[in-house]
Amino acid sequence: MFNTILVLCTGNICRSPIAEALLKNALPGRHVHSAGIGAMVGWPADPHSVAVCAEAGVDLGAHRARQLTGQMMQAADLVLVMDQGHIDALTPRYPQHRGKVHKMLRWHDNLDVDDPYQMPRSMFERVYAEITQGTHDWVKRL
Repeated sequence: MFNTILVLCTGNICRSPIAEALLKNALPGRHVHSAGIGAMVGWPADPHSVAVCAEAGVDLGAHRARQLTGQMMQAADLVLVMDQGHIDALTPRYPQHRGKVHKMLRWHDNLDVDDPYQMPRSMFERVYAEITQGTHDWVKRL
């Protein structure tokens, strides 16, 4: 059973906060957290992420970026990442946890969710749609 889910992206301000919020809403009995591999510790979610989520009724206002730790990796039953670069960064650091690391879009040809940082709002809208689809696909399988 996947009771503790950890969602990772690079800075923990664009993609993983969206995924964390959507998974929390879809899986109310589970523990869902997010962090960044190279987090902008203490930063709020990107304003575009906040706005796109707000339009869908999802509140990211309380989010603050956190740095990934070994304890987080150990505690997680499932670790969802946004792209192959994240897997490549995690594998040498946490080889014992490789089996629980999967892409958010695993069920969509294992595609990457591109980083929208410092990109136009339209990119954040695309990322939100991709993460929403990935969330639905994971929820069906959990």
